Amino acid sequence: MNSLADQIARAETRIFKAVFPNTTNHYDTLFGGATLMLMDEVAFITATRFSRLKMVTVSSDKVDFTHPIPGGSLVELIGNIARVGNTSVQVRVELYVEQMYSEDRQLAVTGLFTFVAVDEHRRPVPVRSGVELVQS
Repeated sequence: MNSLADQIARAETRIFKAVFPNTTNHYDTLFGGATLMLMDEVAFITATRFSRLKMVTVSSDKVDFTHPIPGGSLVELIGNIARVGNTSVQVRVELYVEQMYSEDRQLAVTGLFTFVAVDEHRRPVPVRSGVELVQS
């Protein structure tokens, strides 16, 4: 059986997107709702890759928008398992903004998303069998 650390490392998820005009607001920056949708998607993929079970979002916590994301830029979203519980996992998502035609890159948004593993009746199920479930 693989160690928890190996399982966590294999679940890391990275996705790149271009910021097109249909996702920007009146300031020509990425709309906050579109940002949250992208982050939740990456978090979902990360949680699913970790558990290989049906996962549902139960909360998002402490989403910090620290840098604007202009239209015409690129974003990289990185999801990592932050905590493993009995039936839940917490995923930290970092969103970096890159200028399309330069090496400039900045951390723009961070957030934590919690998912619960569910069965076909949408009842919580254990995310893994094993002894140590909490990753600091």
